[in-house]
Amino acid sequence: MKFIHTGDIHWGMCPDADKPWGKERAQAIKDTFRKIVEKAKELDVDCMFISGDLFHRQPLMKDLKEVNYLFSTIPGVKVILIAGNHDKIRGNSALLSFTWSPNVTWLMDETLTSVYFEDINTEVYGFSYHTTEIKEARLEDIQVPLNSRIQILMAHGGDAAHLPINFNSLELSPFSYIALGHIHKPRVLAEKKMAYCGSPEPLDMTETGPHGFYTGEIHPVTKKVTNLTFVPMAQIQYIPLAVNVTKETTNMELASRIAQEIKGRGEHNIYRFRLKGMRDPEIDFDLEQLASHYRICEILDDSEPQYDFSALFAEHPSDMIGFFIQALQKDNMSPVEKKALHYGVNALLHTTDERS
Repeated sequence: MKFIHTGDIHWGMCPDADKPWGKERAQAIKDTFRKIVEKAKELDVDCMFISGDLFHRQPLMKDLKEVNYLFSTIPGVKVILIAGNHDKIRGNSALLSFTWSPNVTWLMDETLTSVYFEDINTEVYGFSYHTTEIKEARLEDIQVPLNSRIQILMAHGGDAAHLPINFNSLELSPFSYIALGHIHKPRVLAEKKMAYCGSPEPLDMTETGPHGFYTGEIHPVTKKVTNLTFVPMAQIQYIPLAVNVTKETTNMELASRIAQEIKGRGEHNIYRFRLKGMRDPEIDFDLEQLASHYRICEILDDSEPQYDFSALFAEHPSDMIGFFIQALQKDNMSPVEKKALHYGVNALLHTTDERS
């Protein structure tokens, strides 16, 4: 039995909504999901498991129609879904009355249910969210019959507020494969047994690294996964980079270095830069123009002005600057104490400049 394991699509979300590329990111979520559906046909899989949060919020009828059309293009693939905390089942949810393509099965109950596909001897278990949070460890005492069927468990959660999971005990369960959702970074928790699929597209700047889906195959006799492969699919990556500066670093040099980094790693990606090191006290780095040319979601300036405190104290032995340096400077200063000294001296110097 061949399968695709995906989830956390968040159809309808607009990542980086306040950025120029926000609408493009919203469309990328839909386009990448469409490509995963196409992959299901290309790889000739039997099942597609979608482990919750297909939708970012309660879907509108137009969203259901769009997604259902995609599913109708792979009539030979059994699509099995559960609802996560974002697209939970409500009493007035359009999901309850919508007519899906014949190859689609929603496990909508709040308690564990299953669906059996005789032609591939596979039974899939799961349950959907009906509330925003599930704080009970509902997977702790799952009882499933011991039989000759391939048994799959789908679940969405893994933190204190969203279905706490004891992964060690779950690994010992009789399931052939456990398809997890909710955590947006792909991760195999037990080799060829249990995995988080991650979101196909990264959804904010904390979701670094590759994103895509898993494909696998289960032996019909041993009922064991024979291979589990991660398939990258995301159109972009969020890339965090640290850039070191010195007292000699100028604005133009820094902008040039950052531009080279972006060109080398791909201008389509989205970047978060953190400036580190000691800078010339007379320079304030201004990279606003650079941010208008490339996809830079944030620039954090953790650089510090490189003052010669001995020389400054000699120039200001009996005024506020000298008193401030004498009071704060000491050996083995903590990062916080260093920042307080640097920022304080910088403020006092600028105050002196303005009054002179």
